[in-house]
Amino acid sequence: MKIPVKQEKYYGDEQIQVLEGLEAVRKRPSMYIGTTSSRGLHHLVYEIMDNSIDEALAGYCDLIQVVINKDNSITNIDNGRGIPVGMHPQMGISTLEVVHTVLHAGGKFGGEGYNVSGGLHGVGASVVNALSEWMEVKVMRDGKIYRQKYERGVPVTKVEVIGDCEKDGTITTFKPDPEIFDEIDFDYETLLKRFRELAFLNRGLTIKLIDDRNEERKETTLHYEGGIVSFVKYINQNKNTIHNDIIYLNAEKENAEIEIAIQYTDTYVENVFSFANNIATTEGGTHVTGFKSAITKVINDYARKYNFLKENEKNISGEDIREGITAIINVKLLDPQFEGQTKTKLGNADIRSFTETVLNEKMQYILEENPKTAKIIIDKSITSSRAREAARKARELTRRKTALDTTSLPGKLADCQERDPKLCELFIVEGDSAGGSAKQGRDRKFQAILPLWGKMLNVEKARADKIYGNEKLTPIITALGAGFNEDMDLTKLRYHKIIIMADADVDGSHIRTLLLTFIFRYMKELIENGHVYIAQPPLYKIKKGKEEHYVYNDRDLNKLMNEKGWEKGDPGIAIQRYKGLGEMNPDQLWETTMNPETRKLLKVDLNNPVIADEIFTILMGEKVEPRKEFIQKYAKQVANLDI
Repeated sequence: MKIPVKQEKYYGDEQIQVLEGLEAVRKRPSMYIGTTSSRGLHHLVYEIMDNSIDEALAGYCDLIQVVINKDNSITNIDNGRGIPVGMHPQMGISTLEVVHTVLHAGGKFGGEGYNVSGGLHGVGASVVNALSEWMEVKVMRDGKIYRQKYERGVPVTKVEVIGDCEKDGTITTFKPDPEIFDEIDFDYETLLKRFRELAFLNRGLTIKLIDDRNEERKETTLHYEGGIVSFVKYINQNKNTIHNDIIYLNAEKENAEIEIAIQYTDTYVENVFSFANNIATTEGGTHVTGFKSAITKVINDYARKYNFLKENEKNISGEDIREGITAIINVKLLDPQFEGQTKTKLGNADIRSFTETVLNEKMQYILEENPKTAKIIIDKSITSSRAREAARKARELTRRKTALDTTSLPGKLADCQERDPKLCELFIVEGDSAGGSAKQGRDRKFQAILPLWGKMLNVEKARADKIYGNEKLTPIITALGAGFNEDMDLTKLRYHKIIIMADADVDGSHIRTLLLTFIFRYMKELIENGHVYIAQPPLYKIKKGKEEHYVYNDRDLNKLMNEKGWEKGDPGIAIQRYKGLGEMNPDQLWETTMNPETRKLLKVDLNNPVIADEIFTILMGEKVEPRKEFIQKYAKQVANLDI
């Protein structure tokens, strides 16, 4: 959606409405930014950026610059209208101060300051301020430059005029507080990926990311006149597309706009990414529901009209029509209703009918005008439908039995005694020898073990029907009990903690990636609901006299040796490097990798489905060249391939 032409709309002090005061942000930061880890740190940047994006959506800003400064502070610069600086009629202090010190204060509640906004709660600037060691805001407005400084959310200066200016805008610089965050180190690539997404979604907007921390300045400019058409092209760059043209639909009505871009690939999974006011609606919502129902109807109607489907043949299912699809659904609306605090599902009822109407009318016309593309899409859908029908009986093998009915469970599964799934853990373990150690070392009350052997199917290169009956994947599906793909039912999940435990070597990494690819493509709900983890077995055991230590990577090994004042060449120090899980005794495996009191687990999160899709396509897809480029690009950043 292109940045709209600026419309004269009054934006003054009274448009900033106050809902409640700032409370306890520093005491409970995770309530506002999710976590104080790296993800929460980067979220601070997005909160300030969102305010600039809202100015762009209103038609007043077309350039945003974000600079990572040498001290890991962040500067966000936009050429919008500038935050109002006059006396706030309700609070009796400068509006600039209100915005940065009062929670739920912003110009986004009454609909007068902004028609469309992603930052609905008005907590962004004040939360970032509260969680920063210091913040400085400069506002260019009405020919003057205004400035105010804060420390840990508290103003340390009044709003003061420091000069004159010819253009409007806002410059915000903040340094995250080391008392709050585990580590302050911004990742350029993480920021770049989110900014690229925003540039795609806001056609015509230019976003610059600059890194000044090193001697050689790093700078990337993002600008996509193609908007979401460019977005689809970007997502499919490492896939084989089956038609060249990208289908684009758009429409406007009072208080809402929608645009949709579609292209099919030769893959076997659907990639439908949806956004509402620049927020990724990862759980879908009414716009996605409308899209799915409408595209199913349009394709079937066309297929019947031109005899791709005979009278006695059933309609093609929605799942088969969406096989191999890459689609972006981008809506912008005045009053979005998001379900839950996470804003991941859109609930506006009228958006479903709006989406259906746009697709029914415009997609039908496009298919009529492009019969070659229409035939390609329908042929793929029918092929998918026939493969699904052929696999229908095999699917029954994967259906979950009740917790008491263990006759259908995999023979190699060592189940646990507990029957409450919330208390149960399943370790998916690479290799029979490691599986044997895990079975002996586990707590059989709540820990189940499923050994795997050999390389499994790469689902990135196989249709779903190939999974049914696959000797490597069927035991996993059956053990979990919740089905997969469209049959997924999390209420039947037998274990709420699924832990992948593989060797700390290249083969182990490959198996782990194959497993994660399968889960991401066909059991994504497991990741979305926080059920998937990766075990972290130690890489070394260090022993000197009666003193023993386990360490998990080379960095920790060097740190321990330095702290102890030990030398690696000392004959009194024994350093054992574990080549595989099978080398560890059951009691060692329990203590280091399986004991909830001492183990280290990595939780698999799905922060950005677009990025996840890109990485799995590169690593496990058909094309070799992108994989080679990926490895060459990131190889230097890997300190130890075994970690």
